[in-house]
Amino acid sequence: MKIALIGYGKMGKMIEQIALSRGHEIVSIIDIDNQQDFDSEAFKSADVAIEFTAPQAAYGNYLRAFKHGVKVVSGSTGWMKEHGDDVRRMCSEEGQTLFWASNFSIGVAIFSAVNKYLAKIMNQFPQYDVEMEETHHVHKLDHPSGTAITLAEQIVENIDRKEAWKEDTTDKKYLRVDHIRRGEVPGIHTIRYDSEADIITITHDAHSRQGFALGAVLAAEYTKDHQGLLTISDMFKF
Repeated sequence: MKIALIGYGKMGKMIEQIALSRGHEIVSIIDIDNQQDFDSEAFKSADVAIEFTAPQAAYGNYLRAFKHGVKVVSGSTGWMKEHGDDVRRMCSEEGQTLFWASNFSIGVAIFSAVNKYLAKIMNQFPQYDVEMEETHHVHKLDHPSGTAITLAEQIVENIDRKEAWKEDTTDKKYLRVDHIRRGEVPGIHTIRYDSEADIITITHDAHSRQGFALGAVLAAEYTKDHQGLLTISDMFKF
C-alpha cells in the first residue's frame, strides 16, 4: 500500500517505521515547511494519507487531501466542533473518506468497550459517583484529551444521573473530567466510581506512542478498502 504522511513529528516518524516494517511504501512526507507537496504527483499516488498534526491544521489538511481524492486517517483532535458537520457531509455526499479516532491504540479500543459496558451497569447503582482524570505530556495543546471526551460521552450516554461532562465542576449532575500535563507521559486515562463503601477504578496507561502508531497503520490498511466516515468501532467489533 502507498502511504503519505501528513505531519512528521514523533508520531509521524513512528508511523513511518511501523508502516515500512509491515511492507508498505511511504510515497510522500508533508510537514509545515513543504505544504506545496500536497499538489505533487507523489502525494496524489497515495492510497491513504495518515495525518497527525495540530488541531488548527487538521481540517485544512483534510481538504487538501480530499481535493486529490486521497483517503485520510487522522488522529488530530480539536477540529470536530467547528468542522464536524462539513466533514460528515463530504464523506456522506461527496464520496470522500476519513477514518478519524481520538485514539488509535488497540488497548484504548478495548478500554473504551469496557468503559461503555461498565457505565451501563453502574447506571443501576446511584450510590456511586463517577469522575475521570486524564494525564498527558506537556506538549499536548488541547484539554481534555480527545480520548477523554470520547470516554466521557460514553458515560453520559449510559448514566442517567449525569447530564453532561465538564471540567472543574463540583455539581454532581455533571461528570467531572480533570486534566494533568506532566513530563512526556504518552497518555493515562482513569475512571473512578466512588461510594461510601468502596471504589471501582479502571485505567489505561500507555507505555509509549507505539500502540497509537500501530493502530494508525492498521486503520490505514482498513481504510484502503472502505469508504465514508470511519472510526475504531468499524474496524473492531466488540
